[in-house]
Amino acid sequence: MVGLLLRSTEKMAKGKVVLLPIPSAGHIMSMLELAKLLHRYHFSVTVLIAPVPGLPVDGCIASVAASGLDIDFCHLQPVDLPKDADGPEDFISAYMEEQKHQIKAALQDLLRSGDAPLAALIVDLFATGAIDAAADLGVPCYVYFASNAAFLALMLYLPTLEEKFPVEFEEMEEEVRVPGVCPIPPISMPSCFLRKKSGRYTCFVHHGRRYSELKGIVINTFTDLEPATLRALEEGLCAPGRRTPPVYPVGPLIAREEGEKSRQHECVVWLDKQPARSVVFLCFGSKGCFSAAQVAEIAAGLEGSGCRFLWALRVASEEEVFGIRKPADAKPEQVLPEGFLERTKARGMVWPSWAPQAEILAHRAVGGFVTHCGWNSCLESLQCGVPLLGWPLYAEQHSNAVVMAEEMGVALQLKAERAKGNFVKAEELEKGVRALMGESEEGRRVRTKAEEMMAAAKKAREEGGSSFVNMEALVQELLAK
Repeated sequence: MVGLLLRSTEKMAKGKVVLLPIPSAGHIMSMLELAKLLHRYHFSVTVLIAPVPGLPVDGCIASVAASGLDIDFCHLQPVDLPKDADGPEDFISAYMEEQKHQIKAALQDLLRSGDAPLAALIVDLFATGAIDAAADLGVPCYVYFASNAAFLALMLYLPTLEEKFPVEFEEMEEEVRVPGVCPIPPISMPSCFLRKKSGRYTCFVHHGRRYSELKGIVINTFTDLEPATLRALEEGLCAPGRRTPPVYPVGPLIAREEGEKSRQHECVVWLDKQPARSVVFLCFGSKGCFSAAQVAEIAAGLEGSGCRFLWALRVASEEEVFGIRKPADAKPEQVLPEGFLERTKARGMVWPSWAPQAEILAHRAVGGFVTHCGWNSCLESLQCGVPLLGWPLYAEQHSNAVVMAEEMGVALQLKAERAKGNFVKAEELEKGVRALMGESEEGRRVRTKAEEMMAAAKKAREEGGSSFVNMEALVQELLAK
């Protein structure tokens, strides 16, 4: 049975919108930003939470639940976990598929409440099984795509690529070409696409095909950042022979981190003492962590670069999820080379735990960002005009890194040995940091482009801007039901 709603909805709302994220911090936080935006348009919003044991999400929703906004949370009951899933994407897709009956029951409850019309169900990119529940009840269904337009285009184009190139991508001699997207080297294809017979790959093909049944796709990007890709999507070039629903780029939607409020974070206090645009920030997301050998290489590269740095260091624990080591807070004195902290104390800080990434990127002292290229992190960096040095680790981050560098022009790329767990040698990191932070032509180019995208992102959200106009169009569609 469906859990009780945690808050009451606003009686005078224009309508109700139900959101269905997957139980993952990055996906939930991004979708909650969409919830806040819908609330500003006077919709009441209910977020369905499908809990998975071992994937806690309470912290992600606590701040929104306590904010006073008209956003309700409905906790679905856990279902049996998939036993034969092939990787995290296949697992979460199968789990959300099993939730269809509960999702339908939740929608029926909301339809019966009668206080406002149910305008739409907006689901995560991995939750297309809910399309059936919405269709049974006559509720329009949309997808919220938390990644970029390039990855959406690639996902929609997979069946066509399969026909053209039935071999594994890594066996291809030529670059992968998708309409509206820069050429992608086969070695830079997303991790989940590297074995075509795997459940990880086939679930993306499945979801991409189901997108043709949607009322629309809401995506966390903006027109000036990916104009060619969005145009190709609009023209239906990425899904030949299939319907491409309307795409609504409404980004950037940036999650605001909840950290210590009673005092400034120590990282920010340290940054206050540094010159403007002088610090390179290294941070690798909620799942990014490194072996002892890789930590030693990073330390050597940073020391050799001579640059000021702030390093959010997390190490690989013994606990694994889907074969991937979970990150743990580091003990710098145990994992860093002897004498490193003493030798670099005048120009560097190592922070061995969670760091307020968005706040740090917005600081005047930060001039570059070494990142795993998760899409939320990329948008946070661009919103602050900070250029990136891409070090992709998993998921679609490898193709993100290529697109950010070759198409958007806001990033440089590190040469990582993908066959060795994306290992980066000290000299490669040293060279990359110097290029990003120095006065080389490529460094100046990416800094200029990042600043242009910062201005474009701000303009997109303002009245009359592209994301503002797209959101207005989406609202009109929601009200037209």
